[in-house]
Amino acid sequence: MITIAAMKLVQFGGGNIGRSFIGALFSRAAWEVVFVDVDPLLVSRLNQARYYNVVIKREGRADETRSIGPVRAVDGRDVDLVSEEIATADMAATSVGKGALPKVLPVLARGLKKRFAQESERPLDIIIAENDRTAPALFRKILTQELGAAYPFTLLVGLVETSIGKMVPLMRKEDLAEDPLRLFAEEYETLILDKRAFKGPLPELPGLCPMEPIEAFVDRKLFVHNLGHAAAAYLGYQQDPRERFIAGALKLAGVEAGVRSAMNESVNALALEYPGAYSRQDLLDYMEDLLFRFKNSALGDTVHRVGRDLPRKLSRDDRLTGAMLLCAKHNLPFGAIAAVYKAALNFAATDEADFGPKGLLFPADAQFRSGDPVQLAEVLQKVSGLDSSNAVDKKVIDLLMGGSAG
Repeated sequence: MITIAAMKLVQFGGGNIGRSFIGALFSRAAWEVVFVDVDPLLVSRLNQARYYNVVIKREGRADETRSIGPVRAVDGRDVDLVSEEIATADMAATSVGKGALPKVLPVLARGLKKRFAQESERPLDIIIAENDRTAPALFRKILTQELGAAYPFTLLVGLVETSIGKMVPLMRKEDLAEDPLRLFAEEYETLILDKRAFKGPLPELPGLCPMEPIEAFVDRKLFVHNLGHAAAAYLGYQQDPRERFIAGALKLAGVEAGVRSAMNESVNALALEYPGAYSRQDLLDYMEDLLFRFKNSALGDTVHRVGRDLPRKLSRDDRLTGAMLLCAKHNLPFGAIAAVYKAALNFAATDEADFGPKGLLFPADAQFRSGDPVQLAEVLQKVSGLDSSNAVDKKVIDLLMGGSAG
């Protein structure tokens, strides 16, 4: 184990997860935290204040404000400065979103080159806090291309996949007006990460939970947590489009039962897929804890935030299609998940700022809905990537199109 005094984390992305979870976790353990972000106003505010507040929201209890810092920030567009920060870092992390990674990773590679020139044998572990099963492969592809064959990648770079379970709502304009750096979040502070991926020593840090195989815990998060959360949004919107909040949606008739059934179908498939990682009872306990957390009305998490971005959330490797494919693989029923998928096709919750007739759809959802009514067969093929010539895919297609699940 390594000591934590005077250690430096370079955190790419100063948004919700970067500040409320990763940055807070390391800062509270006495690490120096340096945020890298392309929002010049955020960078300026962080450098001016050196601290920011995370407000912990608990059901039925008073808020707790935690001051995180001292921290500092650098502009991600200043490639030389970012490279120097990477060259002298003890660890790096990213939480920028998959769409931004092709721009971030070449900058990260430049820092790794500078680091290699200065300290050729010092590895850097990179925490991938992206909530995307395909992100590690993208990291490896782009970084190895940028670094070249002569760079000893497997010795010097640890790609540490994570399972990010913390829920952070979008901030309202009025809350940001009062304090632009403040974030609301739930209390959950466990960072599950890939124990096998570290090239350097494991940091001794409260809240870090190294696990193996990480795939089991990434899929658990995606197919139980993300699936259940999305189910609450889609089934809640289907039941009453006027309900803004996830906690409220779960109180609508039949919604919690539908969410629980969908999560339970995933639980059954995961127990068969990863029998050495956890038991079915472990998964059921996890499910019940999540349902309790989803009902946290103090958090103010919205149906719009949780359900938005249908093209991503209906894609092959994501929470709904991926879970159905896993069930089909193990010859298990998945009718409840299919019902959530169908509900998602009619999801049209607008943003929180202008909720109601004047509200706006998330841009990707506006594009998704541009051909209303949505054609199920087209979505199955073009969005969810299902192929009827594949036996497992066909089970999912048949059930959704009204046939037999097999």
